[in-house]
Amino acid sequence: MFSQLSPLVAAVSALLPGIIIGYLVRQLLASKSVSSAESKAEAILNDSKSKSQDILLEAKNRAIKVLEDAKKEEKERNVQLSRIENILTKKESELESRAKELTEEKETLKAKNTELATAKTELEQVKSKQLGELEKISGLNRDQARGEMLSRVEEEYKDDLYKQLKRLEQENKEELDKKAREILTTAIQRYAASHIADVTTTVVSLPSDEVKGKIIGKEGRNIKTIERLTGVDIIIDDTPEALVVSGYDPVRRQIAKLAIDKLIADGRIHPAKIEEMVEKAKSEINEKIKEAGEAALFETGVGPMDPKLTYLLGRLAFRTSFGQNVLLHSIEMTHIAGMLAAELGLDVPITKKAALFHDIGKAVDHEVQGTHVEIGRKILQKFGIDPRAIQGMEAHHEEYPYVTLESRVVQTADAISGARPGARRDTVEIYLKRLEDLERISNSFDGVDKSYAIQAGRELRIFVTPTKIDDLSALKMAKDIAKKIEEEMKYPGEIKVNVIRETRAIEYAR
Repeated sequence: MFSQLSPLVAAVSALLPGIIIGYLVRQLLASKSVSSAESKAEAILNDSKSKSQDILLEAKNRAIKVLEDAKKEEKERNVQLSRIENILTKKESELESRAKELTEEKETLKAKNTELATAKTELEQVKSKQLGELEKISGLNRDQARGEMLSRVEEEYKDDLYKQLKRLEQENKEELDKKAREILTTAIQRYAASHIADVTTTVVSLPSDEVKGKIIGKEGRNIKTIERLTGVDIIIDDTPEALVVSGYDPVRRQIAKLAIDKLIADGRIHPAKIEEMVEKAKSEINEKIKEAGEAALFETGVGPMDPKLTYLLGRLAFRTSFGQNVLLHSIEMTHIAGMLAAELGLDVPITKKAALFHDIGKAVDHEVQGTHVEIGRKILQKFGIDPRAIQGMEAHHEEYPYVTLESRVVQTADAISGARPGARRDTVEIYLKRLEDLERISNSFDGVDKSYAIQAGRELRIFVTPTKIDDLSALKMAKDIAKKIEEEMKYPGEIKVNVIRETRAIEYAR
Protein backbone atom coordinates (compact mmCIF):
# COMPACT_ATOMS: atom_id res chain seq x y z
CA MET A 1 0.00 0.00 0.00
CA PHE A 2 2.79 2.41 0.84
CA SER A 3 4.39 1.51 -2.38
CA GLN A 4 1.24 2.55 -4.24
CA LEU A 5 1.07 6.03 -2.54
CA SER A 6 4.66 6.88 -3.17
CA PRO A 7 4.21 7.94 -6.85
CA LEU A 8 1.28 10.15 -5.89
CA VAL A 9 3.19 11.90 -3.16
CA ALA A 10 6.06 12.39 -5.50
CA ALA A 11 3.81 13.98 -8.07
CA VAL A 12 2.22 16.32 -5.54
CA SER A 13 5.62 17.26 -4.24
CA ALA A 14 6.69 18.11 -7.79
CA LEU A 15 3.59 20.25 -8.54
CA LEU A 16 3.42 22.18 -5.26
CA PRO A 17 6.40 24.49 -5.92
CA GLY A 18 4.93 25.34 -9.38
CA ILE A 19 1.54 26.20 -7.87
CA ILE A 20 3.13 28.42 -5.26
CA ILE A 21 5.26 30.20 -7.84
CA GLY A 22 2.21 30.73 -10.15
CA TYR A 23 0.23 32.17 -7.29
CA LEU A 24 2.99 34.54 -6.38
CA VAL A 25 3.38 35.67 -10.01
CA ARG A 26 -0.37 36.29 -10.30
CA GLN A 27 -0.44 38.34 -7.13
CA LEU A 28 2.48 40.39 -8.42
CA LEU A 29 0.68 41.10 -11.77
CA ALA A 30 -2.52 41.99 -9.97
CA SER A 31 -0.77 44.49 -7.73
CA LYS A 32 0.85 46.09 -10.79
CA SER A 33 -2.59 46.40 -12.54
CA VAL A 34 -4.13 48.06 -9.50
CA SER A 35 -1.26 50.42 -9.28
CA SER A 36 -1.55 51.33 -13.00
CA ALA A 37 -5.34 51.88 -12.71
CA GLU A 38 -4.89 54.12 -9.71
CA SER A 39 -2.34 56.15 -11.66
CA LYS A 40 -4.75 56.55 -14.59
CA ALA A 41 -7.62 57.48 -12.29
CA GLU A 42 -5.51 60.08 -10.59
CA ALA A 43 -4.44 61.52 -13.98
CA ILE A 44 -8.08 61.71 -15.14
CA LEU A 45 -9.08 63.38 -11.88
CA ASN A 46 -6.34 65.95 -12.19
CA ASP A 47 -7.34 66.66 -15.83
CA SER A 48 -11.00 67.09 -14.84
CA LYS A 49 -10.06 69.51 -12.09
CA SER A 50 -8.05 71.54 -14.56
CA LYS A 51 -10.90 71.65 -17.10
CA SER A 52 -13.51 72.56 -14.46
CA GLN A 53 -11.37 75.47 -13.37
CA ASP A 54 -11.15 76.63 -17.01
CA ILE A 55 -14.95 76.35 -17.42
CA LEU A 56 -15.57 78.26 -14.20
CA LEU A 57 -13.19 80.96 -15.28
CA GLU A 58 -14.89 81.26 -18.71
CA ALA A 59 -18.37 81.37 -17.14
CA LYS A 60 -17.21 84.05 -14.75
CA ASN A 61 -15.85 86.12 -17.62
CA ARG A 62 -19.12 85.75 -19.54
CA ALA A 63 -21.19 86.72 -16.51
CA ILE A 64 -19.06 89.83 -16.06
CA LYS A 65 -19.57 90.76 -19.75
CA VAL A 66 -23.36 90.22 -19.58
CA LEU A 67 -23.53 92.37 -16.46
CA GLU A 68 -21.56 95.13 -18.15
CA ASP A 69 -23.84 94.98 -21.24
CA ALA A 70 -26.93 95.15 -19.03
CA LYS A 71 -25.56 98.19 -17.19
CA LYS A 72 -24.78 99.87 -20.51
CA GLU A 73 -28.29 99.16 -21.90
CA GLU A 74 -29.91 100.42 -18.70
CA LYS A 75 -27.89 103.60 -18.94
CA GLU A 76 -29.03 104.16 -22.56
CA ARG A 77 -32.65 103.48 -21.59
CA ASN A 78 -32.45 105.97 -18.76
CA VAL A 79 -31.13 108.57 -21.18
CA GLN A 80 -33.97 107.86 -23.60
CA LEU A 81 -36.59 107.99 -20.84
CA SER A 82 -35.16 111.29 -19.68
CA ARG A 83 -35.45 112.70 -23.19
CA ILE A 84 -39.08 111.49 -23.52
CA GLU A 85 -39.89 112.97 -20.10
CA ASN A 86 -38.56 116.33 -21.26
CA ILE A 87 -40.65 116.18 -24.43
CA LEU A 88 -43.79 115.30 -22.47
CA THR A 89 -43.16 118.11 -20.02
CA LYS A 90 -42.85 120.54 -22.92
CA LYS A 91 -46.07 119.23 -24.55
CA GLU A 92 -47.93 119.48 -21.27
CA SER A 93 -46.86 123.08 -20.96
CA GLU A 94 -48.02 123.83 -24.51
CA LEU A 95 -51.38 122.15 -23.88
CA GLU A 96 -51.93 124.15 -20.74
CA SER A 97 -51.17 127.33 -22.68
CA ARG A 98 -53.55 126.31 -25.49
CA ALA A 99 -56.31 125.44 -23.03
CA LYS A 100 -55.93 128.85 -21.47
CA GLU A 101 -56.23 130.50 -24.90
CA LEU A 102 -59.33 128.43 -25.75
CA THR A 103 -60.94 129.42 -22.47
CA GLU A 104 -60.34 133.07 -23.28
CA GLU A 105 -61.74 132.63 -26.83
CA LYS A 106 -64.79 130.85 -25.42
CA GLU A 107 -65.48 133.72 -23.06
CA THR A 108 -65.08 136.18 -25.95
CA LEU A 109 -67.50 134.21 -28.18
CA LYS A 110 -69.98 133.94 -25.34
CA ALA A 111 -69.93 137.70 -24.92
CA LYS A 112 -70.39 138.21 -28.67
CA ASN A 113 -73.33 135.75 -28.74
CA THR A 114 -74.95 137.71 -25.96
CA GLU A 115 -74.47 140.91 -27.95
CA LEU A 116 -75.90 139.26 -31.11
CA ALA A 117 -78.93 137.93 -29.24
CA THR A 118 -79.58 141.42 -27.87
CA ALA A 119 -79.19 142.96 -31.33
CA LYS A 120 -81.49 140.32 -32.86
CA THR A 121 -84.14 141.01 -30.25
CA GLU A 122 -83.92 144.71 -30.91
CA LEU A 123 -84.08 144.08 -34.69
CA GLU A 124 -87.18 141.91 -34.32
CA GLN A 125 -88.82 144.60 -32.24
CA VAL A 126 -88.02 147.24 -34.87
CA LYS A 127 -89.20 144.93 -37.68
CA SER A 128 -92.47 144.17 -35.87
CA LYS A 129 -93.00 147.87 -35.24
CA GLN A 130 -92.39 148.71 -38.90
CA LEU A 131 -94.71 145.90 -40.11
CA GLY A 132 -97.39 147.13 -37.75
CA GLU A 133 -97.06 150.66 -39.11
CA LEU A 134 -97.14 149.33 -42.72
CA GLU A 135 -100.26 147.25 -42.03
CA LYS A 136 -101.86 150.28 -40.38
CA ILE A 137 -101.03 152.49 -43.38
CA SER A 138 -102.05 149.95 -46.09
CA GLY A 139 -105.03 148.52 -44.28
CA LEU A 140 -103.81 144.95 -45.08
CA ASN A 141 -102.22 142.34 -42.87
CA ARG A 142 -99.11 140.37 -43.85
CA ASP A 143 -100.87 137.40 -45.49
CA GLN A 144 -103.25 139.65 -47.41
CA ALA A 145 -100.37 141.74 -48.72
CA ARG A 146 -98.47 138.60 -49.85
CA GLY A 147 -101.55 137.26 -51.64
CA GLU A 148 -102.16 140.62 -53.32
CA MET A 149 -98.57 140.80 -54.52
CA LEU A 150 -98.57 137.25 -55.87
CA SER A 151 -101.85 137.85 -57.67
CA ARG A 152 -100.51 140.97 -59.36
CA VAL A 153 -97.25 139.23 -60.36
CA GLU A 154 -99.14 136.21 -61.67
CA GLU A 155 -101.51 138.39 -63.66
CA GLU A 156 -98.72 140.54 -65.06
CA TYR A 157 -96.39 137.70 -66.02
CA LYS A 158 -98.99 135.01 -66.81
CA ASP A 159 -97.99 134.64 -70.45
CA ASP A 160 -94.29 134.57 -69.60
CA LEU A 161 -94.83 131.91 -66.95
CA TYR A 162 -96.88 129.80 -69.33
CA LYS A 163 -94.21 130.06 -72.03
CA GLN A 164 -91.49 129.17 -69.53
CA LEU A 165 -93.41 126.13 -68.30
CA LYS A 166 -94.10 124.97 -71.85
CA ARG A 167 -90.44 125.43 -72.75
CA LEU A 168 -89.26 123.42 -69.74
CA GLU A 169 -91.85 120.74 -70.41
CA GLN A 170 -90.84 120.52 -74.07
CA GLU A 171 -87.13 120.37 -73.25
CA ASN A 172 -87.65 117.63 -70.66
CA LYS A 173 -89.92 115.71 -73.02
CA GLU A 174 -87.41 115.98 -75.86
CA GLU A 175 -84.59 114.83 -73.59
CA LEU A 176 -86.60 111.89 -72.27
CA ASP A 177 -87.78 110.93 -75.76
CA LYS A 178 -84.21 111.07 -77.01
CA LYS A 179 -82.97 108.85 -74.18
CA ALA A 180 -85.86 106.42 -74.67
CA ARG A 181 -85.19 106.22 -78.42
CA GLU A 182 -81.51 105.53 -77.76
CA ILE A 183 -82.30 102.70 -75.35
CA LEU A 184 -84.93 101.15 -77.62
CA THR A 185 -82.77 101.50 -80.72
CA THR A 186 -79.82 99.88 -78.96
CA ALA A 187 -81.95 96.96 -77.77
CA ILE A 188 -83.54 96.41 -81.20
CA GLN A 189 -80.21 96.59 -83.04
CA ARG A 190 -78.57 94.16 -80.65
CA TYR A 191 -81.24 91.54 -81.35
CA ALA A 192 -82.26 90.83 -84.92
CA ALA A 193 -84.52 87.83 -85.57
CA SER A 194 -86.20 86.57 -88.67
CA HIS A 195 -89.98 86.87 -88.89
CA ILE A 196 -92.03 84.01 -90.25
CA ALA A 197 -95.79 84.41 -90.40
CA ASP A 198 -97.57 81.07 -90.03
CA VAL A 199 -100.87 80.44 -91.79
CA THR A 200 -103.75 78.03 -91.27
CA THR A 201 -102.60 75.59 -93.94
CA THR A 202 -99.63 73.27 -94.37
CA VAL A 203 -98.45 71.90 -97.72
CA VAL A 204 -97.35 68.23 -97.91
CA SER A 205 -95.08 67.30 -100.81
CA LEU A 206 -95.82 64.00 -102.58
CA PRO A 207 -93.33 61.88 -104.53
CA SER A 208 -95.83 61.46 -107.40
CA ASP A 209 -99.48 62.04 -108.24
CA GLU A 210 -100.17 58.31 -107.91
CA VAL A 211 -99.78 58.63 -104.15
CA LYS A 212 -102.80 60.96 -104.07
CA GLY A 213 -105.04 58.05 -105.02
CA LYS A 214 -103.58 55.88 -102.24
CA ILE A 215 -104.12 58.63 -99.69
CA ILE A 216 -107.76 59.05 -100.82
CA GLY A 217 -108.35 55.28 -100.71
CA LYS A 218 -111.36 53.30 -101.82
CA GLU A 219 -114.46 55.50 -101.62
CA GLY A 220 -112.31 58.04 -99.71
CA ARG A 221 -111.94 55.85 -96.60
CA ASN A 222 -108.24 56.65 -96.08
CA ILE A 223 -108.61 60.41 -96.25
CA LYS A 224 -111.70 60.26 -94.00
CA THR A 225 -109.74 58.23 -91.47
CA ILE A 226 -106.90 60.79 -91.45
CA GLU A 227 -109.35 63.68 -91.00
CA ARG A 228 -111.20 61.86 -88.23
CA LEU A 229 -108.06 60.95 -86.29
CA THR A 230 -106.25 64.29 -86.63
CA GLY A 231 -109.15 66.78 -86.72
CA VAL A 232 -107.99 68.59 -89.87
CA ASP A 233 -109.22 68.95 -93.45
CA ILE A 234 -107.24 67.34 -96.25
CA ILE A 235 -107.54 69.38 -99.45
CA ILE A 236 -106.57 67.60 -102.66
CA ASP A 237 -106.71 69.80 -105.77
CA ASP A 238 -105.03 69.96 -109.13
CA THR A 239 -101.69 71.08 -107.72
CA PRO A 240 -99.18 68.49 -108.89
CA GLU A 241 -97.37 66.38 -106.29
CA ALA A 242 -98.84 68.24 -103.32
CA LEU A 243 -101.81 68.28 -100.98
CA VAL A 244 -102.89 70.82 -98.38
CA VAL A 245 -103.58 70.18 -94.69
CA SER A 246 -106.01 72.82 -93.38
CA GLY A 247 -106.85 73.56 -89.74
CA TYR A 248 -106.68 76.32 -87.17
CA ASP A 249 -104.64 74.23 -84.70
CA PRO A 250 -100.95 74.07 -85.74
CA VAL A 251 -100.39 70.96 -83.59
CA ARG A 252 -103.09 69.04 -85.40
CA ARG A 253 -101.75 70.17 -88.77
CA GLN A 254 -98.25 69.05 -87.85
CA ILE A 255 -99.49 65.65 -86.61
CA ALA A 256 -101.38 65.12 -89.87
CA LYS A 257 -98.33 66.13 -91.94
CA LEU A 258 -96.01 63.78 -90.04
CA ALA A 259 -98.49 60.91 -90.30
CA ILE A 260 -98.89 61.38 -94.07
CA ASP A 261 -95.08 61.55 -94.53
CA LYS A 262 -94.70 58.29 -92.58
CA LEU A 263 -97.45 56.60 -94.61
CA ILE A 264 -95.81 57.65 -97.85
CA ALA A 265 -92.43 56.35 -96.66
CA ASP A 266 -93.99 53.04 -95.56
CA GLY A 267 -96.02 52.59 -98.74
CA ARG A 268 -98.88 50.77 -97.01
CA ILE A 269 -101.84 53.11 -96.67
CA HIS A 270 -104.97 51.71 -95.05
CA PRO A 271 -107.06 52.62 -91.94
CA ALA A 272 -105.16 50.36 -89.51
CA LYS A 273 -101.80 51.69 -90.68
CA ILE A 274 -103.11 55.23 -90.58
CA GLU A 275 -104.06 54.84 -86.89
CA GLU A 276 -100.60 53.47 -86.12
CA MET A 277 -98.80 56.31 -87.91
CA VAL A 278 -101.01 58.98 -86.29
CA GLU A 279 -100.13 57.63 -82.84
CA LYS A 280 -96.43 57.68 -83.72
CA ALA A 281 -96.78 61.23 -85.04
CA LYS A 282 -98.47 62.31 -81.79
CA SER A 283 -95.60 60.84 -79.76
CA GLU A 284 -93.05 62.63 -81.92
CA ILE A 285 -94.95 65.92 -81.66
CA ASN A 286 -95.00 65.66 -77.86
CA GLU A 287 -91.26 65.10 -77.92
CA LYS A 288 -90.78 68.06 -80.26
CA ILE A 289 -92.92 70.24 -77.98
CA LYS A 290 -90.74 69.29 -75.02
CA GLU A 291 -87.56 69.96 -77.01
CA ALA A 292 -88.90 73.33 -78.18
CA GLY A 293 -89.59 74.37 -74.58
CA GLU A 294 -86.14 73.28 -73.41
CA ALA A 295 -84.48 75.04 -76.33
CA ALA A 296 -86.36 78.26 -75.54
CA LEU A 297 -85.26 78.13 -71.88
CA PHE A 298 -81.67 77.49 -72.92
CA GLU A 299 -81.59 80.19 -75.60
CA THR A 300 -83.00 82.88 -73.32
CA GLY A 301 -80.95 81.85 -70.30
CA VAL A 302 -83.99 81.71 -68.03
CA GLY A 303 -82.90 78.37 -66.61
CA PRO A 304 -84.49 74.95 -66.04
CA MET A 305 -88.16 74.83 -65.09
CA ASP A 306 -90.71 72.21 -64.07
CA PRO A 307 -91.08 69.69 -66.95
CA LYS A 308 -94.83 70.37 -67.18
CA LEU A 309 -94.27 74.12 -67.45
CA THR A 310 -91.54 73.49 -70.03
CA TYR A 311 -94.01 71.39 -72.05
CA LEU A 312 -96.61 74.18 -71.95
CA LEU A 313 -93.96 76.64 -73.14
CA GLY A 314 -93.07 74.31 -76.02
CA ARG A 315 -96.74 74.18 -77.09
CA LEU A 316 -96.46 77.85 -78.01
CA ALA A 317 -94.26 76.77 -80.94
CA PHE A 318 -97.49 75.56 -82.57
CA ARG A 319 -99.52 78.64 -81.66
CA THR A 320 -99.79 81.85 -83.68
CA SER A 321 -101.01 85.36 -82.95
CA PHE A 322 -101.84 87.56 -85.95
CA GLY A 323 -99.75 85.14 -88.01
CA GLN A 324 -96.75 85.44 -85.65
CA ASN A 325 -95.36 82.32 -83.97
CA VAL A 326 -96.00 82.85 -80.25
CA LEU A 327 -92.88 80.99 -79.02
CA LEU A 328 -90.58 82.89 -81.38
CA HIS A 329 -92.34 86.08 -80.34
CA SER A 330 -91.79 85.22 -76.65
CA ILE A 331 -88.10 84.41 -77.22
CA GLU A 332 -87.58 87.67 -79.09
CA MET A 333 -89.42 89.55 -76.34
CA THR A 334 -87.22 87.96 -73.70
CA HIS A 335 -84.01 89.10 -75.39
CA ILE A 336 -85.31 92.64 -75.95
CA ALA A 337 -86.74 92.92 -72.42
CA GLY A 338 -83.47 91.69 -70.92
CA MET A 339 -81.48 94.33 -72.81
CA LEU A 340 -83.91 97.09 -71.84
CA ALA A 341 -83.82 96.02 -68.19
CA ALA A 342 -80.02 96.02 -68.23
CA GLU A 343 -79.95 99.52 -69.75
CA LEU A 344 -82.38 100.79 -67.09
CA GLY A 345 -80.70 99.02 -64.18
CA LEU A 346 -83.67 96.74 -63.40
CA ASP A 347 -83.81 93.07 -62.35
CA VAL A 348 -82.81 91.30 -65.60
CA PRO A 349 -83.64 87.65 -64.59
CA ILE A 350 -87.11 88.62 -63.33
CA THR A 351 -87.80 90.71 -66.46
CA LYS A 352 -86.69 87.92 -68.81
CA LYS A 353 -88.79 85.33 -66.98
CA ALA A 354 -91.87 87.58 -67.13
CA ALA A 355 -91.34 88.19 -70.86
CA LEU A 356 -90.79 84.53 -71.74
CA PHE A 357 -93.96 83.38 -69.94
CA HIS A 358 -96.14 86.42 -70.74
CA ASP A 359 -98.25 84.42 -73.25
CA ILE A 360 -98.08 81.03 -71.50
CA GLY A 361 -101.87 81.13 -71.13
CA LYS A 362 -102.24 80.81 -74.92
CA ALA A 363 -100.94 77.24 -74.67
CA VAL A 364 -104.25 76.17 -73.12
CA ASP A 365 -106.63 79.11 -73.74
CA HIS A 366 -108.63 76.97 -76.18
CA GLU A 367 -109.11 74.40 -73.41
CA VAL A 368 -109.69 76.64 -70.36
CA GLN A 369 -112.15 79.51 -69.95
CA GLY A 370 -110.75 83.01 -69.45
CA THR A 371 -108.29 85.41 -71.03
CA HIS A 372 -104.79 84.18 -71.72
CA VAL A 373 -103.43 86.65 -69.14
CA GLU A 374 -105.64 85.32 -66.35
CA ILE A 375 -104.91 81.71 -67.37
CA GLY A 376 -101.19 82.49 -67.48
CA ARG A 377 -101.31 83.99 -63.96
CA LYS A 378 -102.88 80.83 -62.56
CA ILE A 379 -100.37 78.58 -64.36
CA LEU A 380 -97.36 80.50 -63.07
CA GLN A 381 -98.77 80.62 -59.54
CA LYS A 382 -99.35 76.86 -59.66
CA PHE A 383 -95.71 76.20 -60.55
CA GLY A 384 -94.37 78.58 -57.89
CA ILE A 385 -92.89 81.21 -60.18
CA ASP A 386 -91.52 84.34 -58.46
CA PRO A 387 -94.43 86.75 -57.73
CA ARG A 388 -92.39 89.61 -59.21
CA ALA A 389 -92.25 87.80 -62.56
CA ILE A 390 -96.03 87.25 -62.41
CA GLN A 391 -96.54 90.96 -61.74
CA GLY A 392 -94.34 91.70 -64.74
CA MET A 393 -96.31 89.47 -67.15
CA GLU A 394 -99.87 90.18 -66.02
CA ALA A 395 -99.84 93.86 -67.03
CA HIS A 396 -98.66 93.49 -70.65
CA HIS A 397 -102.25 94.01 -71.91
CA GLU A 398 -103.10 96.49 -69.12
CA GLU A 399 -105.57 94.08 -67.52
CA TYR A 400 -103.67 94.58 -64.26
CA PRO A 401 -101.92 97.72 -62.93
CA TYR A 402 -98.22 98.33 -63.48
CA VAL A 403 -96.86 97.41 -60.06
CA THR A 404 -93.17 97.37 -61.04
CA LEU A 405 -90.98 98.97 -63.69
CA GLU A 406 -90.26 95.47 -65.01
CA SER A 407 -93.93 95.20 -66.08
CA ARG A 408 -93.51 98.38 -68.15
CA VAL A 409 -90.45 96.89 -69.82
CA VAL A 410 -92.35 93.69 -70.64
CA GLN A 411 -95.17 95.65 -72.27
CA THR A 412 -92.65 97.73 -74.24
CA ALA A 413 -90.85 94.61 -75.48
CA ASP A 414 -94.21 93.09 -76.47
CA ALA A 415 -95.07 96.15 -78.52
CA ILE A 416 -91.62 96.19 -80.18
CA SER A 417 -91.78 92.52 -81.14
CA GLY A 418 -95.37 92.71 -82.39
CA ALA A 419 -94.86 95.94 -84.32
CA ARG A 420 -91.74 94.89 -86.25
CA PRO A 421 -92.35 95.07 -90.02
CA GLY A 422 -93.29 91.60 -91.21
CA ALA A 423 -93.68 90.17 -87.73
CA ARG A 424 -97.47 90.06 -87.87
CA ARG A 425 -99.84 89.97 -90.78
CA ASP A 426 -103.38 91.15 -91.29
CA THR A 427 -105.42 90.85 -94.43
CA VAL A 428 -105.70 93.93 -96.63
CA GLU A 429 -109.38 94.32 -95.76
CA ILE A 430 -108.70 94.25 -92.00
CA TYR A 431 -105.84 96.69 -92.42
CA LEU A 432 -107.90 99.20 -94.41
CA LYS A 433 -110.87 98.80 -92.09
CA ARG A 434 -108.69 99.55 -89.09
CA LEU A 435 -107.42 102.79 -90.67
CA GLU A 436 -110.97 103.87 -91.55
CA ASP A 437 -112.16 103.15 -87.99
CA LEU A 438 -109.34 105.22 -86.52
CA GLU A 439 -110.26 108.26 -88.61
CA ARG A 440 -113.97 107.71 -87.96
CA ILE A 441 -113.49 107.69 -84.18
CA SER A 442 -111.38 110.86 -84.20
CA ASN A 443 -113.75 112.73 -86.53
CA SER A 444 -116.68 111.99 -84.20
CA PHE A 445 -115.31 114.46 -81.64
CA ASP A 446 -116.50 118.07 -81.73
CA GLY A 447 -113.80 120.56 -82.76
CA VAL A 448 -111.84 118.15 -85.00
CA ASP A 449 -111.01 119.73 -88.33
CA LYS A 450 -109.40 116.72 -90.02
CA SER A 451 -107.52 113.58 -89.06
CA TYR A 452 -105.08 111.18 -90.72
CA ALA A 453 -104.11 107.63 -89.79
CA ILE A 454 -100.41 107.27 -90.64
CA GLN A 455 -97.44 104.99 -89.88
CA ALA A 456 -99.41 101.87 -90.87
CA GLY A 457 -102.06 102.74 -88.33
CA ARG A 458 -99.58 103.22 -85.48
CA GLU A 459 -100.20 106.97 -85.26
CA LEU A 460 -103.33 109.09 -85.49
CA ARG A 461 -102.67 112.73 -86.36
CA ILE A 462 -105.60 115.03 -85.52
CA PHE A 463 -105.91 118.72 -86.40
CA VAL A 464 -108.41 120.71 -84.31
CA THR A 465 -110.03 124.13 -84.75
CA PRO A 466 -108.05 126.51 -82.49
CA THR A 467 -111.04 128.79 -81.81
CA LYS A 468 -113.05 125.87 -80.38
CA ILE A 469 -110.31 123.89 -78.63
CA ASP A 470 -107.75 125.41 -76.23
CA ASP A 471 -104.57 123.76 -74.95
CA LEU A 472 -106.19 122.03 -71.97
CA SER A 473 -109.07 120.80 -74.12
CA ALA A 474 -106.56 119.39 -76.63
CA LEU A 475 -104.91 117.32 -73.89
CA LYS A 476 -108.29 116.05 -72.71
CA MET A 477 -109.35 115.25 -76.30
CA ALA A 478 -106.21 113.15 -76.87
CA LYS A 479 -106.97 111.09 -73.75
CA ASP A 480 -110.66 110.69 -74.68
CA ILE A 481 -109.88 109.58 -78.24
CA ALA A 482 -107.25 107.09 -77.01
CA LYS A 483 -109.72 105.69 -74.49
CA LYS A 484 -112.44 105.30 -77.14
CA ILE A 485 -110.01 103.54 -79.50
CA GLU A 486 -109.10 101.10 -76.71
CA GLU A 487 -112.78 100.38 -76.04
CA GLU A 488 -113.94 99.94 -79.65
CA MET A 489 -110.97 98.47 -81.54
CA LYS A 490 -108.58 95.52 -81.34
CA TYR A 491 -105.02 95.94 -82.61
CA PRO A 492 -101.48 94.73 -81.84
CA GLY A 493 -99.06 97.06 -80.10
CA GLU A 494 -100.10 100.66 -79.41
CA ILE A 495 -101.45 103.66 -81.34
CA LYS A 496 -100.11 107.18 -80.80
CA VAL A 497 -102.85 109.84 -80.68
CA ASN A 498 -101.38 113.20 -81.67
CA VAL A 499 -103.74 116.21 -81.31
CA ILE A 500 -102.39 119.34 -83.00
CA ARG A 501 -103.72 122.82 -82.22
CA GLU A 502 -102.29 125.45 -84.51
CA THR A 503 -103.07 129.19 -84.25
CA ARG A 504 -102.30 131.48 -87.18
CA ALA A 505 -102.58 135.28 -87.10
CA ILE A 506 -103.03 136.74 -90.61
CA GLU A 507 -103.13 140.39 -91.52
CA TYR A 508 -102.63 142.27 -94.79
CA ALA A 509 -100.56 145.44 -95.28
CA ARG A 510 -102.18 147.77 -97.80
